[in-house]
Amino acid sequence: MNPRTAYALIATDLDGTLLRGDDTLSDRSRAALARAVDEGARHLVVTGRPAPRVRPLLEELGGEGLAVCGQGAQLYDAGAERLLWSVTLDRELAETALGKIEAEVGQVYAAVDQDGVDGLTLIEPGYLMPHPTLPAVRVLRRDDLWCEPISKVLLRHPTLSDDELAAAARGAVGSLATVTMSGPGTVELQPCGITKATGLALAARHLGVGPADTIAFGDMPNDIPMFDWAAHGVAMANAHPELKAVADEVTLSNEDDGIAVVLERLFPGMGEGVGTSAGVGVGVDAG
Repeated sequence: MNPRTAYALIATDLDGTLLRGDDTLSDRSRAALARAVDEGARHLVVTGRPAPRVRPLLEELGGEGLAVCGQGAQLYDAGAERLLWSVTLDRELAETALGKIEAEVGQVYAAVDQDGVDGLTLIEPGYLMPHPTLPAVRVLRRDDLWCEPISKVLLRHPTLSDDELAAAARGAVGSLATVTMSGPGTVELQPCGITKATGLALAARHLGVGPADTIAFGDMPNDIPMFDWAAHGVAMANAHPELKAVADEVTLSNEDDGIAVVLERLFPGMGEGVGTSAGVGVGVDAG
């Protein structure tokens, strides 16, 4: 029987953390996760991407367990291809919040992620997708963004930096929504009180583990609540300064297998030569 590891749950962000810039997972990182699962740990994706944008990746990598999506607003069961839990952002509140933000900083460009396992990402005229590999549908006018229930709103400003836009949005919307910054060019509005920690805590309860059993990896300020919840937070070398400031340690970048470096330390006997276990990939719940 394998000895119990230091952490029973490995929670990883995707973009800028586990995945490389080309949306791929390196052989070394894949092998490190496989070995951790072999030794009894569970791997849980905790991402800002909505479930429909995560599902193809999970299928490609063989994941059949749970994934926390939409900044914590969705708990997705990859094996059953269904949402176990989801929270939507009230569309009238979203419109009001956008109006308050634009009253402070001028015109912004918006997009939305629709709720559900088949929800679309809709973008209004002028909005540029920060992650060009993710599919999106352009609509003719802002009113078209609200045609179906949504999980979040994505914002871009023509001149303000992400930090400036996020700060202005927080001041403008108050308790109407939670404001997060999840990547370059990605400031988001999500349901008030919903964070990655919300979804991570719910998933952990499903898996029968708690904060003391969890190590979390991330790269952006939206990962701060996850770090606050987990026993140990690891920021990537490429992480935002705000996340590095609250991290328990900083590893190498996502391009340099930073997650694998930490897991190889925690799970003795691991190394770059460890083989990949068949069927183990992102989002696997091996329990």
